[in-house]
Amino acid sequence: MAYTGLIVTVLILAYLLGSLPFGYLVTRALKNADIRNYGSGNIGATNVLRVMGWKAALPVFILDMLKGVAAVLLAKAFSDLPAVYLAAGFLALVGHSFPLFLGFKGGKAAATGIGVLVALSGWVTLTLIVIAGMVIVLTRYVSLGSILGAVSVPLFFWIFGFGALYISFGLATAVLVAARHHENIGRLLKGTESKIGQKG
Repeated sequence: MAYTGLIVTVLILAYLLGSLPFGYLVTRALKNADIRNYGSGNIGATNVLRVMGWKAALPVFILDMLKGVAAVLLAKAFSDLPAVYLAAGFLALVGHSFPLFLGFKGGKAAATGIGVLVALSGWVTLTLIVIAGMVIVLTRYVSLGSILGAVSVPLFFWIFGFGALYISFGLATAVLVAARHHENIGRLLKGTESKIGQKG
């Protein structure tokens, strides 16, 4: 029972880590502005980049990524069960997407997802970054790179020999990221999606 209570606490903390709204906090600190009132209204690094430039977006991206790393490492510190630290990673993504501290209206889980993968598998992380990076360079659509990168995760868990639990985690993550990008998907289909470099 004590172990179960500890794991529940760890999973709650993973969600709360994910809920830390760094896009909101960094832009408040640097520009005294609420990023939710500009551009797409999203708190993620892409909208921060479009609206406020790389000097604001870079720390947001790094901090959003690190909270994904931290959630998984926290779980690994208290459990050696993959189910526990995969659940912690996924809850960090849920926290970022639906943060407690901003009325459950958050980001799209791309940077935090990279952080979770860093703590799970360097090879899967590397392949995701290569695929997403190539798509972004070729199309200048960050959203498309994020979506295709996320969709590739379960495939590369399988290719690199991970078991069904990891593949299921990858599928759940891909669904979450794609769902969070549903508006972007609609704009991509209409040809109205903003490209990197365009100002918000």
